[in-house]
Amino acid sequence: MTSPRPQQPPKRKISIFGREFAMPRSRGVRIGIGVALCFFGLLGFLPVLGFWMIPLGLLVLSHEFHVVRRVRRRLIIWWERRKRPAS
Repeated sequence: MTSPRPQQPPKRKISIFGREFAMPRSRGVRIGIGVALCFFGLLGFLPVLGFWMIPLGLLVLSHEFHVVRRVRRRLIIWWERRKRPAS
């Protein structure tokens, strides 16, 4: 008789432009990646780094913190309404 496996959290995925990317299972690693992307994005004026890292870092952090998630959802709603043709 085998013992049941401990329940693992489901894999988190980020969807960017229709492609899905798997994120690490560890919450601490996800937060570290998000903070690092935001920090290095602030140094975007340097070669190799870029300002594109800031929105990506905020996207990663939005899966962990409700405040960032709320701002992301409001931005998506605003963008979708803006794209819709006026009737």
